Amino acid sequence: MGSVTYGYKMFKYFNRTFNVSEQAPPQDVKDAFSLFADGADSMSAEQLLRFLHDHQLELDYTEEDSNRIVDTVLQSRKQDAECESESESDVSGLTLDEFFRFLFLVEFNDPLKSQVHHDMNAPLSDYFIYTGHNSYLTGNQLSSDCSDVPIIKALQRGVRVIELDLWPNSTRDDIDVVHGRTLTAPVSLIQCLKSIKEYAFVKSEYPLILTLEDHLTPSLQAKAAEMIAQVFGDLLYYPETDLLTEFPTPESVKGRILISTKPPKEYLESKQFKDSDSERESIDEGLSPCIITELEVVDEKSNGTDLDEEGLNSRDKKPEQSAPEYKRLITIHAGKPKGNVKDHLNVVGGVKRLSLSEQELEKASAIYGSDIVRFTQKNIIRVYPKGTRVTSSNYRPHIGWIYGAQMVAFNMQGHGKSLWFMQGMFRANGGCGYVKKPSFLIEQGPDDEVFDPKKPMPVKKTLTVKVYMGNGWSLDFSKTHFDTFSPPDFYTKVCIVGVPADQVNKKTRIIQDDWFPVWDEEFEFPLCVPELALLWIEVREYDKHEKDDFGGQACLPVSELRSGFRVVPLFDQKGDQLKSVKLLMRFQFNEQQD
Repeated sequence: MGSVTYGYKMFKYFNRTFNVSEQAPPQDVKDAFSLFADGADSMSAEQLLRFLHDHQLELDYTEEDSNRIVDTVLQSRKQDAECESESESDVSGLTLDEFFRFLFLVEFNDPLKSQVHHDMNAPLSDYFIYTGHNSYLTGNQLSSDCSDVPIIKALQRGVRVIELDLWPNSTRDDIDVVHGRTLTAPVSLIQCLKSIKEYAFVKSEYPLILTLEDHLTPSLQAKAAEMIAQVFGDLLYYPETDLLTEFPTPESVKGRILISTKPPKEYLESKQFKDSDSERESIDEGLSPCIITELEVVDEKSNGTDLDEEGLNSRDKKPEQSAPEYKRLITIHAGKPKGNVKDHLNVVGGVKRLSLSEQELEKASAIYGSDIVRFTQKNIIRVYPKGTRVTSSNYRPHIGWIYGAQMVAFNMQGHGKSLWFMQGMFRANGGCGYVKKPSFLIEQGPDDEVFDPKKPMPVKKTLTVKVYMGNGWSLDFSKTHFDTFSPPDFYTKVCIVGVPADQVNKKTRIIQDDWFPVWDEEFEFPLCVPELALLWIEVREYDKHEKDDFGGQACLPVSELRSGFRVVPLFDQKGDQLKSVKLLMRFQFNEQQD
């Protein structure tokens, strides 16, 4: 085992030298290698397959897969000039060091599955959906620019619900996307629509939901409908009936754009739509596939926010008839509660979507928690940040998820733990933006009871997490990034985020002056609701006199964790994956015995 020397200069006169040993396989890895190699010095492809099946619980791996892995690792041996002169270059199987190297290959030992594997044939109401809030803002809620760039970034991350606020432009003859009554600079609707079309399905092929909060006159509503139909073309989906009794499934509207909105208050079918079958067919062709667009129409009596074409308050003039083309786009009927939330949770007829602020949800759930869960079993709830979050901060997403809320809307341009948790949840199911809700949030019990997150619950299973070591910081950061005069002092925080009963924070000891820390520490987490739990991992660099430095983080859905030795890539504060930084860990589950 070799070592690496790092030199640091202090006060221009003194030099400090640190010899850091390269990492060796931990004892658990040595034991596993010895066990599955039957005590030999190398592991054959057949023995590796047994390791993958019995230790890693990767039952889908075949003999062909294990041969491919061995060939991949041996190919790197041939390319390593140092190995050519050593006797191990003649070994046909994997040596211990090569087995150790294999464990650091994310391609084979990622902690999560990379494919979509949930049932995608249930109604949309059965899924948590990756949802953005004010998706067009580049920064804060009051003075930042509006742009299609954050929309593109959100779509590239797999966000499936994009929100746009529509307002008349300064001359009231076109449509801007802007955060109304603020100092934010607008962007044109047509530019946003074109970017959405281009990037809608670059990350996920499952339906995109475009939510539009509408502050338009009827004539501009008609113009918006025309723009949407022309830009999206065959990507746009609209229902064949005005009132759905069940939402479509993600599979049935794959690659489509859907529209969800509060329908216009005034609506009258035009003679063209009534009498011309040929014209109806031509419109149908233009509105066929599936981005979900949610159009929230502001009530004409709501503080005079609706303006007619001349800029006058609509309540001072005779109301215009709403554009029929506009209403035809609506797939998911949506609205915001006025008065008692309880009244809006009793749905008669078709399904709908209800919008609640984080504060409204917390207040309502304290009184009507069971009713909210029942509502979300057929209908959709969208939760959005409270108005005081002007810096585009976010709230803890579990306040919505534990009650079955499908659309927990986040400011994707912000940073911080809450956004990391959101990103972690939607790494599940291959990162497609749709995560099937656990059955207890979808189904009712034998006595029509529903899940109550406040009720004491027994432990279902215990997750055991072992943190072995980490590396890659010396490649991704400068020598003095963490400490000016010495190598970093890393420690790892290992936390569970979920229902209150499951939340816990733990951490390793601090490894001083080492770019390649080895902790070799194990933690146990008893879990009452593992289906909603997230494992949050964060590496920090200890600083005695200042705030500890950030060294990377990862958030993983517990229900998706793969057992055995796993390499966990870390992400930066924006949620982008660091190029080289990884942790070697082990995950094990023990079911609670009745």
